[in-house]
Amino acid sequence: MLYLVGSLLVTAAFNVPLNNALAAANPETLDSEPLWADYLRKWTAWNHVRTIAAILPKVSFVIAIGRQSTQ
Repeated sequence: MLYLVGSLLVTAAFNVPLNNALAAANPETLDSEPLWADYLRKWTAWNHVRTIAAILPKVSFVIAIGRQSTQ
């Protein structure tokens, strides 16, 4: 569940709209630089959330398997 919410939902709700806004921007205009800076800050933060949400379930699974094998 953590993987689904943290990875897929975050991607759909935050990263994809950020990507779409950046793709729609004209790189030839002066206002694209602040857009890029804002995009980079937000996208990186949400990508960290996705990464953690993808790693935690795997770690939990390994811990559960380890505990089960010692019983």
